[in-house]
Amino acid sequence: MTIIDISSWRLAASYLLLAVPLGIMLWLRLPMLSQALIAVVRMTLQLLFIGFYLQFVFDLNSLWVTGAWGLVMIVVADVSIARGCGLRMRRLGGGLFLALLAGTVVPLLFFVLLVVQGPAALDAQYVIPICGMILGNCLRADIVGIRTFYQSLWNNEKAYLLTLAQGASLKEALLPFIREAWQTALAPTVASIATIGLVSLPGMMTGVILGGGNPMTAIKYQIAIMIAIFAGTAMTVILAIWLTAFNNFTPRGTLDRDLFAAGRP
Repeated sequence: MTIIDISSWRLAASYLLLAVPLGIMLWLRLPMLSQALIAVVRMTLQLLFIGFYLQFVFDLNSLWVTGAWGLVMIVVADVSIARGCGLRMRRLGGGLFLALLAGTVVPLLFFVLLVVQGPAALDAQYVIPICGMILGNCLRADIVGIRTFYQSLWNNEKAYLLTLAQGASLKEALLPFIREAWQTALAPTVASIATIGLVSLPGMMTGVILGGGNPMTAIKYQIAIMIAIFAGTAMTVILAIWLTAFNNFTPRGTLDRDLFAAGRP
């Protein structure tokens, strides 16, 4: 069995479906029509570029080029998270980069070396898509977790300062906020894991099946990638909070307002 290719004109025809959301925007007079159109254009151009580039990378199949592309993906995710949280990149970037690097590389190596194994395990064909799936989920969780952590600190600063005044260390005072942020960030992943297969057929499983793979093979890949995503997400959220938090407090223990790009969360 081989995958059915989509011709260019049939792909172009799929854009007709955009009439539904765009029509609703016009009907409701929502001020996001141009934003949506720009997003669709950007998505198309970005994916076409990535398609051509990945074909080149897969054909080259160099571990150095694959690793360099992985680092580019992490840097882009780093910037996206800082912007998504409304925080200053210069105050967040370094710690967040290290957190993303650890949270992506560790589960990725477990997946390709212990699950896939074989001489092709480190091929670009495996490493780049798996890295993208892990990193994409880490990105979403980090935005939720970091935003929750700093917003909660901002909104409950009096309670936090009272804890410090009662003799708690900075780590002890921050622990309740870290717990809340970590749980909030991981909740969607846990819910997705609990309902997978019943509510949705996820990306990796669908891709393997569409590529002509055996359904049981697809299921085994999906189980392994979900575990890798869960581990990577848990790791990167806690590390991102931990590595960025202690550099963003004044000597008196108060949250540095300069952290926020807009002056407040």
